[in-house]
Amino acid sequence: METKTEKKKHFLHTNIAGFMYWDGCEAFGSLEVGMQLELVREEDNKYDNDAIALYYRDMKLGYIPSSGNGTLAQFLDMGHSDLFEVRVCRLCPDAHPEKQVYVNVYIKRNDK
Repeated sequence: METKTEKKKHFLHTNIAGFMYWDGCEAFGSLEVGMQLELVREEDNKYDNDAIALYYRDMKLGYIPSSGNGTLAQFLDMGHSDLFEVRVCRLCPDAHPEKQVYVNVYIKRNDK
């Protein structure tokens, strides 16, 4: 049940796809649980029309997996990037690189 004091609601949780192919391995040691990441829509991505990259500072960590990015991409395409917040929720250094970092995507409350 939602209350007036809730600042955000869970939208989805997922691993970071392609983590080992981008800057994920270099950034891993700097990542911490709770850390905020940035969503960047890649409309010109030739492999996925709904591609959404995840960044830590200027390092591309990978993508929201294509199996769960369609609705989120629609919101971003309509200019609602400020509606979402992405946080690292789990780090698993001994796992396969594609399963090392999990994130939560939240919908933030509009207090206007």
